[in-house]
Amino acid sequence: MAGPRVVIIGAGVVGAALADEISARGWTEVTVVDQGPLPATGGSTSHAPGLVFQTNSSKTMAELARYTVEKFCSLDVDGKPCFLQVGGLELATTEERLTELHRRHGWISAWGIESRILTADECVEQHPLVNRDKVLGGLLVPTDGLAKAVLAVEAQIRRATGRGVRFLARHEVLDVTRADGAVTGVLTDQGEIPADIVVCCAGIWGPKIARMVGMNLPLTPLAHQLAWTGPVPALAGQTEEAVRPILRHQDADLYYRDRFDGIGIGYYGHRPMPISADDILSVDEADEMPSILKFTEEDFEPAWTETQSLLPATREAKVEEGINGLFSFTTDNFPLLGESPDVKGFWVAEAVWVTHSAGVGRAMAEWLVDGHCSSFDLHECDVNRFEPHQLSPEYVLARDCQNFVEVYDILHPLQPSGHPRPIRTSPFHARQQEQGALFLEANGWERPQWYEANARLVEGRSIPTPGDWAARFWSPIVGAEAQVTRETVAMYDMTALKRVEVTGPGAAGFLERLCTGKVAKSVGSVTYTLLLNHDGGIRSDVTVARLARDLFQVGANGNLDLDWFTRHLPADGTVQVRDITPGTCCVGLWGPLARKVLQPLTDEDFSGDGLKYFRAKRAYIGSVPVTAMRLSYVGELGWELYTTADQGLKLWDTLWQAAAPLGGVIAGRGAFNSLRLEKGYRSFGTDMTYEHDPYEAGVGFAVKPDKDDFIGKAALERRKADVRRKLTCLTIDDPRSVVMGKEPVYDGDRAVGYVTSAAYGYTIGKGIAYAWLPAELATPGTTVHIGYFDQRVEAVVAAEPLFDPTMSRLRG
Repeated sequence: MAGPRVVIIGAGVVGAALADEISARGWTEVTVVDQGPLPATGGSTSHAPGLVFQTNSSKTMAELARYTVEKFCSLDVDGKPCFLQVGGLELATTEERLTELHRRHGWISAWGIESRILTADECVEQHPLVNRDKVLGGLLVPTDGLAKAVLAVEAQIRRATGRGVRFLARHEVLDVTRADGAVTGVLTDQGEIPADIVVCCAGIWGPKIARMVGMNLPLTPLAHQLAWTGPVPALAGQTEEAVRPILRHQDADLYYRDRFDGIGIGYYGHRPMPISADDILSVDEADEMPSILKFTEEDFEPAWTETQSLLPATREAKVEEGINGLFSFTTDNFPLLGESPDVKGFWVAEAVWVTHSAGVGRAMAEWLVDGHCSSFDLHECDVNRFEPHQLSPEYVLARDCQNFVEVYDILHPLQPSGHPRPIRTSPFHARQQEQGALFLEANGWERPQWYEANARLVEGRSIPTPGDWAARFWSPIVGAEAQVTRETVAMYDMTALKRVEVTGPGAAGFLERLCTGKVAKSVGSVTYTLLLNHDGGIRSDVTVARLARDLFQVGANGNLDLDWFTRHLPADGTVQVRDITPGTCCVGLWGPLARKVLQPLTDEDFSGDGLKYFRAKRAYIGSVPVTAMRLSYVGELGWELYTTADQGLKLWDTLWQAAAPLGGVIAGRGAFNSLRLEKGYRSFGTDMTYEHDPYEAGVGFAVKPDKDDFIGKAALERRKADVRRKLTCLTIDDPRSVVMGKEPVYDGDRAVGYVTSAAYGYTIGKGIAYAWLPAELATPGTTVHIGYFDQRVEAVVAAEPLFDPTMSRLRG
């Protein structure tokens, strides 16, 4: 036996995959426990319909699904296959859905998975039961298909058992034991199992298990209807379980699959049916299995009516059985993966459907064994990504139920979330409402996208209207606000950006160890730097301001940065880390007239020499104490001005009274995004993530290789010599063809990359798209094409930055 002692709770499709993957990497002192029998334990795996559609707007989720398909295709149990690769077909019965299928085709093409758009006739050729008069077209992914989930569990159990892994059925977990902040074992109804690492793969019971170590898991089990018809005469004599593609009829919240001469029908169009993990019956109490609730026929009636319309052959059949099966939903539709922030050695792999199960098993095995995941970018899935309000029971239930309702809806990238809102408001919120702000949400904050009060600024300006899709949640006011920022001065609410305070006698050394740049500089210095994973991938980009000898303020990207800092705190107590975001606020004051606004309001020297670029100092603006940092994400002269929340409104009013007479405006996120792309500034999580290194992403300047060791340094030195892809600036001449992000980029007929961020540049008069491309195509002047719905948009590689390459406006 090798490796630490690992106990996996749950022997469903995720737990079995993890046991297989982790034992294949040499950790074999592994025990898997489940309250149910093996291999059908009674959880969601045991009743899962098995449909695997790989198409997803998230590159990570698509890649997790692709690995699952590839692995399941290689598995069998005594000659019985674990995957039936019949293909997946999504149907459009409305023009809006057909347009959406072109967008989905773009995603999956960008992620490198084969697919094609079909005509209505071709859809019927693929699935002859489909009513030709009802469909307009479809999206076919030939490698999709049916996972035989219980067989896949059994196959992976056999493989893991062969390496020495123990599987213990009928072991109910009563507690997770711990000492000194770390797990020590798992207590079951048949005794305690010692453990150095415990991984919760309990699925719908996940929140119950997590609470045993005081962890709040934002997951809700919701019932989802699945019915089976009796024999369909048109399918008489079908001896193979499945011969036609699995179907999605998303316009009616339905999906379908073969089962010999009958059809399985899945339905999401009914009311949400949430249940607490504590109210799920035990294996012995349940009539059939705990994850199956009684079928509610009245909820299914619309589904059956629509099915008979789409698949007329079913009119000669009946619904003979049905269930309300429980599945896990989360607030953002991503899995919950990672280690507890409070209990060392307690890990979760939760809210994972069969579609992504083997991929998650591999990802978790790499993370546990190697200390990081090298095959997948997991920043969207990390369980520690949530803000505190996102863990509240009210929020979790409301958002999980909303996600159930919207599971097949056509959602715009900027579409705001629903209830509960508002949750977080800056001190300026009342003034923003008075100015007609259109609010979108950012980490729970109400953040203005533009202000209707600025509508007067549009007159006389050349602001092109984008195409229909990009014009949603857009206004020409966005363009006017961007142009006025470059002409005079604008105020931006930057409160939604996370601020972390690092203090103590060990603070400088602590940050030096985590950051790629030199941050232990003079008091008043501000440094743009990176946080890296151990494999050299970018965890985040941050600004570090040294405000006193032992006091630093970090401008971070989210809760994962705070979690990263906390996990690396020295044990001697010489460093403290604190999230100061809720008690503070920030105004970005930027534009060529910014100094004329600010200097009369203070006795401090804000000239170019008085506060140089990337320096900070404390000052009074009127009666308000601020921390002023001279940096700008929009590429103009100005400052980020921070103060406490109680004085934020006073700061806003003071600045506005001075800016308005000079022609200044308040501006929103739409203008901000356009301006930052003109300057080529990256956005972590969109333009660059864990899978990218600084040299690929164009931020190698933030790495100081001559400094002392920092996390990821050795791996980065190995990666530096082999840059095969680059984050590349593209420009688009056609103003109506402004793309939105995640579209494929083609070199001829070959998809070679994908768009990250995009917007119209109102200063340069062109569309802008940043995209990951092979290094050989990242030469200025190269022409490529972006797949945008059913169009190919010509784009040209451009040198960056597009605006003010000499940096004269910033440094003036």
